[in-house]
Amino acid sequence: MSVLSVVIPAHDEGPLLRRHLERVLRGAAPGEFEVIVVANGCTDDTASQAASVPGVRVVEIQEASKIAALNAGDAAATGFPRVYLDADVEISARALRAVAKALSDAAGPLVAAPTFNVDSSRSTFAVRAFYRVWELSDYRSSGHVGSGIYAVNESGRARWQAFPEVIADDRFVQQQFQPEERLSLDGHSFTIAASADMATHIRRGARIARGNRELPLQLQRAAHDPAVRRYSRLLRRVAASPGRWIDLPFYVYGYGMTTLRGRPASAPAAWSRDDSIRQAERV
Repeated sequence: MSVLSVVIPAHDEGPLLRRHLERVLRGAAPGEFEVIVVANGCTDDTASQAASVPGVRVVEIQEASKIAALNAGDAAATGFPRVYLDADVEISARALRAVAKALSDAAGPLVAAPTFNVDSSRSTFAVRAFYRVWELSDYRSSGHVGSGIYAVNESGRARWQAFPEVIADDRFVQQQFQPEERLSLDGHSFTIAASADMATHIRRGARIARGNRELPLQLQRAAHDPAVRRYSRLLRRVAASPGRWIDLPFYVYGYGMTTLRGRPASAPAAWSRDDSIRQAERV
């Protein structure tokens, strides 16, 4: 019997997805994880790449929609806890196992994720500087789940029905739970690649900001501190860390531009991602 079900929406992910799947399943016992890849509106070999990995079930849909893929994956999945995993996330079987254990405790959290790690080793100095300040933000210490992976037990999944048509599905899920109902697992992490340059970072960040802004208030349960309090705390932490002073302007620029471009008055939020890591897998 599977320890947990993993739903992975994938749009034109190809070899990158295969590499990540092989890494996870290499550390898992046969049948330990039910892994369902939903290839949505793909124009490449995503489905065949995923199907080439033993233990992976592939569902194909015509619509190029992450939300449609999440709902199709839910319809195909049979177990709990249930993990929703972005195709470009690097995670180990050990981390997934720890998430399943945490969510299996009746007195434990309803939603959980490993700690979020950003790999900026292939990024420009400006992007690396941004993330060095970002590491000091409340975002990193407030029971954060999302940004590539979130997992729920059966009681947690009962908080909503089908995934609604929103851009920010991870924000939608996080806001279904109060901070005390969430868990970010210490000692376990997942990794995503940072954008290669600041221009790409801003385009991707603007899409995220727009998605967060457009999320209807009636779909959110949890509140958070006003922005002025969060920014004040961040500035105090930077002030106490002289090594981060030189990084602060890059953070202000990167955050400010994503916020401005994510406003409703700006251009519609197209899906934006850094395809350089996907192209590198095909070389």
